[in-house]
Amino acid sequence: MKVFFRRIHLYLGLTAGLVITISCLTGALLVFEKELTEGFNHRRYFVEPGGARLQLDEVAALVKQAVPGAGIARVQVFADPARTIQVQLEEGRKEATSGKRRKGGTGKEGAGPKKEKGRTAFVNPYTGEIIELYSYQQTFYYKIFSLHRWLLAGATGKLITGISTLIFFFILLTGIILWWPKTRNIFRQRIKVKWDGNWKRVNNDLHIVLGFYTSIFLFVSVFTGLTWSFEWFSKALYSSMGASTKPAAAPLSAPAVDITGKSISYETALAVVKHAVPDALFYSFTAPKDSSAAFTISLLPAGALHEAAATTYYLDQFSGKVLASQTFAQRNLGQQIRSTVKPLHTGAIFGTPSKIFALILALLGATFPTTGTIMWLNRTMKKKRKTASPAVPEAGVAA
Repeated sequence: MKVFFRRIHLYLGLTAGLVITISCLTGALLVFEKELTEGFNHRRYFVEPGGARLQLDEVAALVKQAVPGAGIARVQVFADPARTIQVQLEEGRKEATSGKRRKGGTGKEGAGPKKEKGRTAFVNPYTGEIIELYSYQQTFYYKIFSLHRWLLAGATGKLITGISTLIFFFILLTGIILWWPKTRNIFRQRIKVKWDGNWKRVNNDLHIVLGFYTSIFLFVSVFTGLTWSFEWFSKALYSSMGASTKPAAAPLSAPAVDITGKSISYETALAVVKHAVPDALFYSFTAPKDSSAAFTISLLPAGALHEAAATTYYLDQFSGKVLASQTFAQRNLGQQIRSTVKPLHTGAIFGTPSKIFALILALLGATFPTTGTIMWLNRTMKKKRKTASPAVPEAGVAA
């Protein structure tokens, strides 16, 4: 059985090793993407506080004036007075392709053009200066992300990455089976690296010992990665736990009672949610798309479990009354798990310490295909030498 699993482990490793290495290396580069991006582009994210902050509606108007034809998808303001305001734009138009029937509708959901998400305007909250119109798709990190997720090859690359991730799961599983020791002596050998051994022994230990220590954490990375790679895997995972990721329907605004029927301003919405949660790290506003929708605000409370543990508020767009709110703890199990998948995968779940651990884990994961291939080559060459060595003649037999 050991020989059988060793062969499976080897063939799977040789098949997907290159993609696994690329995924781990690019994953390592992405761990501190946020910190590095803000560090190398400090002026985009930070300003020198001075004077009174402009009204959010004034900021939105300045952005629309600077980018004619663009709509406002989202406005995000931070508690840190040195942070810029981020205005997500809707630019360009595309035809909706969905033909799903909306309940009580015409059967042409989204019929007609709709705005696409576009660039982000970074605005000085004190002067209204648009510091930069930023497109993530044009950045170095987007290329790294694309390489990580779909090998820069669209749907085909996504499929290859997904299959390789699935193979990685079985590599880890067979690796644990192969590591499992028969005796206490072997167990002691397989839990520490013999640094004073020859290079072949060190290579073997780096593969076997470190592979064992990292396997449980790599399983987490593989599982979370598979939820993005395959819809069937994601559905099976949530179904097995009896969890649904479908959110509750957002509440609707009451019909306008005044003649103008004017929606509340961003600044009014900010005052409402700040009164309810004054210490949030940021507030993100999405204005209603029609006369019945609610004004939606997402915020990250101070002391949140992780960066995705946001609270959502729904305000009546005419009166500003709080229609509903939902904290992370109030979400259903499926939504909580879904929100936790990304922080788990990227290592952001416990802040900087877990990110450092995730970086080390990704770098180690990238070495295993290489150390495993070296082990295989060493065994192959050893067998060839044994086969090629001449037989030693028996004593007393004439030449």
